[in-house]
Amino acid sequence: MSNLTDCFSWVGSQEHFVDKPSVQQHNNIVVGRFGGNSNVGQYKNEDGCLVWLNEQEDWEFIIILDAHNTAESAEIIIEQFNNEKSPITHLLSLPTTQQTFKKLEEKILNMFQSEEFLAACRNVTGETACLIVVRKDKYVWWFSVGDCVLYLFHPELAALGQYQLNQRQFYEWIGQVNTFEQEVPCYSSGIKELRKGENRLFLTTDGLIECPNDPYSNPKNIYTTVFNSKEDESIMAMLTHIQDNDVRDSTTIVSWKVNISKEPTRASNQ
Repeated sequence: MSNLTDCFSWVGSQEHFVDKPSVQQHNNIVVGRFGGNSNVGQYKNEDGCLVWLNEQEDWEFIIILDAHNTAESAEIIIEQFNNEKSPITHLLSLPTTQQTFKKLEEKILNMFQSEEFLAACRNVTGETACLIVVRKDKYVWWFSVGDCVLYLFHPELAALGQYQLNQRQFYEWIGQVNTFEQEVPCYSSGIKELRKGENRLFLTTDGLIECPNDPYSNPKNIYTTVFNSKEDESIMAMLTHIQDNDVRDSTTIVSWKVNISKEPTRASNQ
């Protein structure tokens, strides 16, 4: 197994962060968590996240989860990936980025469709959205089931109005109700080239974007907040702002900066 610079995993059933915004740094990665407000009825947190990174090999592997009914579906996914850490980090360490992304997608599909995992899912209460994101070299790859969101913030893309990489998909889950039990499993995946200079990757569950008064339903507002202060400060500011707006749903954010020195693709006449 490759040596991880850092690894961290959490599920809301371990600590719920209701009424208590929290921001933690794991090397260059910032994790923000807020369980929602008890004054509007919140009493539990069913989100989860997993962070692995290897600075030497220049990659990050992140999962965020937004479960409902109970956190059990998020728990079994985190457990499954922790059990498969060695083969997955081997794939992340392959010499070419293209190989890594191709093999990783095959691996994850095999994991989610294995009879052992499907049987475990049938025994949980509730189901979860699941967003898996890998950044390696100057590319970001994602595998998404459900409605968690991945943003890529860069001035060149913002100038053209592009902030969000994946499309939120409703009625897709893993768990008691399971997309991977269908005849054809439904999920989306994609790859995006990062631009030259500072890129910020930002993953969030939907509490942030479905907050009363819509402070962050427009990604431009997230972009502005992120670029106007240090990453940990901007995430705490967002969590505090949704707390002040009486959000009930929990929010989990994972964000980090990637500086790219290589030239990006441009139009032939630019």
